[in-house]
Order: sequence, then C-alpha cells, then structure tokens
Amino acid sequence: MRINELLSKQAIDLNVSVSSKMEAIDYMTGLMEKAGNLYDREGYKEGVLAREEEGTTGIGEGIAIPHSRCAAVKKAGLAAMVVKDGVDYEALDDEPVELIFMIAAPEGGGNVHIDALSRLSTMLMDTEFKDTLLKAKTPDEFIQIIDEKDDELDGIKKQKALEQPKDGYRVLAITACPTGIAHTFMAAESLEQKGKEMNISIKIETQGADGPKNVLTAEEIQKAECIIIAADKNVDLARFDGKPVIITKVADGIHKAQELLTQATSGNVPPYHHNGAAVSEDTSENESVGRRIYKNLMNGVSHMLPFVIGGGILIALAFLLDDYSIDPSNFGKNTPIAAYLKTVGDLSFGMMLPVLSGYIAMSIADRPGLAVGFVGGLVAKAGMTFANPAGGEVNAGFLGALFAGFAAGYLVLALKKATSKFPQSLNSIRPMIIYPVLGILSGAVVTTLINPIVGVINDALTNALNSMHGSSKVLLGMIVAGMESVDMGGPVNKTAYVFGTSQLAEGNFEIMAAVMAGGMIPPLAIALCTTVFKNRFTQKERESGIVNYILGLSFITEGAIPFAASDPLRILPSCIIGSAVTGGLSMFFGCTLRAPHGGIFVLPTIGNPLAYAFSILAGAIVGCIILAILKKPLKNEA
Repeated sequence: MRINELLSKQAIDLNVSVSSKMEAIDYMTGLMEKAGNLYDREGYKEGVLAREEEGTTGIGEGIAIPHSRCAAVKKAGLAAMVVKDGVDYEALDDEPVELIFMIAAPEGGGNVHIDALSRLSTMLMDTEFKDTLLKAKTPDEFIQIIDEKDDELDGIKKQKALEQPKDGYRVLAITACPTGIAHTFMAAESLEQKGKEMNISIKIETQGADGPKNVLTAEEIQKAECIIIAADKNVDLARFDGKPVIITKVADGIHKAQELLTQATSGNVPPYHHNGAAVSEDTSENESVGRRIYKNLMNGVSHMLPFVIGGGILIALAFLLDDYSIDPSNFGKNTPIAAYLKTVGDLSFGMMLPVLSGYIAMSIADRPGLAVGFVGGLVAKAGMTFANPAGGEVNAGFLGALFAGFAAGYLVLALKKATSKFPQSLNSIRPMIIYPVLGILSGAVVTTLINPIVGVINDALTNALNSMHGSSKVLLGMIVAGMESVDMGGPVNKTAYVFGTSQLAEGNFEIMAAVMAGGMIPPLAIALCTTVFKNRFTQKERESGIVNYILGLSFITEGAIPFAASDPLRILPSCIIGSAVTGGLSMFFGCTLRAPHGGIFVLPTIGNPLAYAFSILAGAIVGCIILAILKKPLKNEA
C-alpha cells in the first residue's frame, strides 16, 4: 500500500507548536477528523491513548507514529504534523519529537495500519528523507516527497526479487519487537541498507504484528554463514540448531547494524545448540492485566535468579568445605576458604530482594523505575517501619520486595503522568531530579507502610511451614514438586520455583530440595522409559530420550516439553505423579538444599544426599512405569 493513498492535504500541518504529548495527540486527532476519517473523534482518541498505555509510539530519532484500529474510524487514513521546536513525546530515546504520523484503521479493515506502519518505518530509516520532509513548505510538497520515496521503495522491491543470490544469502536475520510494529521494520531496513553498503547478501524475516513476513527457508538457513536475531520478544530458535547465531536486542539492529554484520561474517560466532524446549512468542498487544503482572514479576525473577543461584551454591560449598568441629556456632566460616566462599555467597544472596524489586519496577516504568525499585527492595529487606526506621524488627522479606517493586513501578508511572504537562524548558529535570528524588522517597514511604502488614503475613507463613510435621509436610512436598511437572517451565512451574527460592531466605531449605527434585523427574522419567520400554517410542524419540538423561540430571525440566506437546494426556499425568512421589520422599527424609539450582551436580551440598538421590530415582521409576502403562507399543514407527 502506498502512503499517499491514505494521506490527504487536509490532514497535514507543517508548522505546529504543542507543549506536551497529550496536546500533540489531541491536535492530530483533529487533523484526522478534518480529513473525514472518523465517526467519533473522542472514541478514536481513546483508542490512541490506550495504545500509548501499552508502550510509547515515540520510536526515537525525532519521530512518533501513534495509531489505533477501532470502531470510531470511518475509513483508513493518515495524518502528519511537523513540530518545529520539538515536543517531549516520552520517546524511547528520550529526545524531542519533530515529525508525527498518525494512523487510523477501521475495525475489520484488515492489517492496513500494520502495512502502513511497516512502510512508514522503512521510509523513516532514511535520515535524508526525514530531513526533507521536515523542510517541506507546503502539503503538496510534503506529499510529493512521499510519492518519490514510495516509487523508490517499489523499485527496490522489484530489484531485490531479480537479484536474489543463486548460492544463498551469507547472512540471515530475524527482527521482532514486543508490539511487532515500528522497531521490527526499522531494524530490518537498517540491516538491509548496511548489508548493501558492505556487499553482504542478507535476507530478513520480520515477525510483525500481522505475522512473520519474508520467512527464512530451510535451504537458506543451511547455506547461510550466520543468523542474527535482533528481537525484544521470544523467537523460536529450534530451526537454527547447529548454526552460528547472534542474539541481541532490536535496537542494536537499528543502531549497530554494521557491527552485527561484521561479527556475523567474521567466522568467530559460536554455533547455537537448541535444548528442545518450545518457545512461545510474546506480544503486548491486547494483553490482559494478569499477563502484564506475570511478565513484570518474571522480569524481576529472571534478573534475581543469577544472584540467588550463584550465592546459594557458593554458600553450600562453604558448608561442604568447612570443619564443623572447630566451632559449631560459626559453621561455614571456620576455615579461610569456607569463610571467603560464605562471605561472597552472602553478598550475592543479599542482592536478591533489591534486584527483584528493581527489575519489576523497571519492567513497569522503564529505566526511571530501576533506582526506585532497588531502594524499595532495600527498605523491604531492612524491614523498616516508621516506629523503627533502622529496621530489623519486621520480616518483610520476599513478599515485601515483590510489593515494593510493583509500588515503585506504578508510582513512577504516576509521576510521569503528573509531569507530562510541564513546559518544554523543564522537561530535562524530570528524569534527572523528579523521578529519582520523588520516586525514591515515595517508593520508600509506601514500602515502609506495607512492611508491617507483609511482615505479619511472612511470619505466619514461616511459622506454618516450620510447624509442619509428618503427613502435612510430605503433602506440601508432593504439591510443590508436582507443580514443577504441570507445565514444565510455564507459570505453574515458575510459581513453585519462586516459592522455593523465597523460602531459602527464610531458612526453609527442605522446600527448595523438593522443588528441584520434582523438576528433575519429567526428563528423567521419559529418558528411562525410552530406554526400558523402547517399543513405545519411535527411533527419533529414543534418540531424544538419551539427551533427557543429561537435561534431567541438570534440573532442566524443559527437556520433556517436546514429548509432552506430542502426547500430553499420557506424558503429563505420568510426570506429575512421579514428581509428587519424589517431592514427598524428599520431605519425608528431611533433605535440604541451599543452592536453588545445579541438579545432581550439587548433590554433595545437599542435606541427606543418599536419601535425596533415592527419592529422585524412585520418582523417575514411578513416572516411567505409569508412562509405559499408558502408552501402548507402536505397531510401526510411522
């Protein structure tokens, strides 16, 4: 679709002065209404603002592309505006926006707004084209410049079809951003332009909001020297197993295209090896509140885990290498090497709560939320209250840091909104003074207020867990271990794992032991079944089963996903029961685990290691036998 099919002179204003993002959007909706594209101006404006809530359409480099598809739109259309002095549009690069295109698309009108966005994004990657638009004197001249660029793009497209290399492309790439709109296509255009300058043949698959385009073929992948993944969302990498792969953020595809292509053709990129896990794509379009909360939480957890895992394993090694008989009250620091490992481990482990809180806040409010979240996490860790600012009396712990992270993120969003109407001259003080000072203060105050409440909840939970004995303790172990097998790396699995890691900080080491044992069972049970009951599986499945021994022993539950995806009604019940048996036995024997990862490789650091190994073996055997009963022998391998 050509841009000027959607753009009319009535919807163009080349000399506008606005003082805020909201004022700019309001002015642009007026232009859209003037062009006759809307049934309901306010309804369309609500749609545009709803899209901005999902993430700014200020894509950087002085450009913004607000858009909406809704029932308030009469016909697909574009509006364009030049802001000579620039306006703070909360752009991704925090720079003022001078050029704004607004897109309107009717409901049921296909992907016209996506097509227009992708074509606009491609055009606007050309700095000379953007500068020429900014200098246009009249709407007619503005439209003529776009027409000439449209002709150029159409010519390039035809030329590409004729110039496709017979011996394949040297480099392949995938570009994708969370919304699948502007940055996806800007990164593709940047890589393509730079490839042409460097005489490197390149093909790029764009995973936009309307699905993958220019999809890479198996033959092209086989012939390519390297694959570049410039994406800010999950991309399925299974098809690139064994090929050199560079994985980076989509912004690098835009701003560091030459570096990426130089690296890709250097011959020094290591091959990528896929672990067999399925990767689901992620998008923020039309996301539910629950999904957003989950994503924000997982952003904090994923950044927290390296500190917990590294610190936990070092602490466990300190106990392993120490001599208890020297001074039982100082166990873990009696010998120099143990004391060193314990100190470093404690420092790493102590970062758990502020990192969790900081990155939850950053996921919600971007960079301004990071410092506010970190401080909120530290306030929760210290257990500060207004009665005792020094802290130490309240155990806010993991839950306190979690609440602090969300509070910090939404407080920074509120500050952004409250200061959005500041004059242009005062905009620079927002990120430098207002967000850090007011954000950190308000985040600390809110966290201090909730600390006593969370402390009561935490103490009640800890006391309840510590008071568990006998059957109730075994039942808890069965539940958390069984959860590990429900979705093998999904939300239920992660919930059990986060619960286990949170209890490490409270001194409940038995729960983490049950959780890790439960997560090891799915790949181990499947591997064992493919070895003992070979006639239930194809040759390819038996080969994959061998790999699952390693994945299971390494506590990589996701190794079982390909089997579960192909036969969930038999695989999932078998694995859940096997994991529950293991978790119950681990609790029954009183096994403890201070390191939240490592699988069989941290067995020497586990309390009651022989019983723990027996628990895992028993669960794997139970899962294997149930699976063998449920799966009938194959008549042939077709």
